[in-house]
Amino acid sequence: MRLKIWFLETRPQFLVLSVVLAFLGTSVAWHDGSFRLGYALLAFLGLLLCHISVNVLNDYFDYRSGIDLETKRTPFSGGSGILPPGLLAPRQVLWFGVVSLVLAVPIGVYFIMTRGWLLLPLIVVGAMCVVLYTPFLTRMGWPEWAPGVGMGALPVLGCYFVQTAAYTLPAVVMCIPSGILVHNLLLLNEFPDVEADRKAGRKTLPIVMGQRKAGMVYSILTAVAYLWIVGAVAMEMMPVFSLIALLTLPLAIKAVQAALSQREVPEKMAVAMKNNVLVVMLTQVLLGVGYILSVVL
Repeated sequence: MRLKIWFLETRPQFLVLSVVLAFLGTSVAWHDGSFRLGYALLAFLGLLLCHISVNVLNDYFDYRSGIDLETKRTPFSGGSGILPPGLLAPRQVLWFGVVSLVLAVPIGVYFIMTRGWLLLPLIVVGAMCVVLYTPFLTRMGWPEWAPGVGMGALPVLGCYFVQTAAYTLPAVVMCIPSGILVHNLLLLNEFPDVEADRKAGRKTLPIVMGQRKAGMVYSILTAVAYLWIVGAVAMEMMPVFSLIALLTLPLAIKAVQAALSQREVPEKMAVAMKNNVLVVMLTQVLLGVGYILSVVL
């Protein structure tokens, strides 16, 4: 039972994102002629540890600020639900987050030494996004960029670099939709928490701009992600098979309609957040599959 509590503290339903990001970056590297299974697994482990760290530290700081005592939990927002009833002590959760991040450091050092120093800036920026997100960046007016960069674009690019020991323009172009999608994942999940976040001093986009304008930002960025894929294919920066990612467009349209709606219906927003999660995950999986198909077919 105790082990299950620690497991739930990691918010495992969101850790699937690490699998998806590692898969996409590695698939693109394989498309470009580089693949080592050991590197892929080790990079995934490092990414997973960082993801656990950001989830757990976010839970700790949200509890300390009182947010978790104000929010109504959903499957996609409101924290893990472990700290408010005292299933774990705040100090235990803090150390869990810190240790998870520390365990990822040797993996990063190994890849820097074996694959090249150009990986260092990427790791440093990613680590800063993990550590600074909840206590500092959420109070600065547009925090959603940090997950988009640190848990979206950079992990995909990092998994690519681990395999190829190089950055290429097509690889950079490829990682941009991931950044946008993860940005939007956080953005839409913030809508139900506006009042609790405001009381705690946060300045998320739904608070700073209002939910209507934040919904417009979400919608525009969703469109940009799909148009980016189409444009990259047209410019031969991504393979034609990448267009299978457009299969998630109907789900994205449903999420956009809910984000633009001014009727605060919890059930409707829950469906929108579910569709948004599916868009984020499936779009990137399909992009990876597109890169694989472009080689095998």
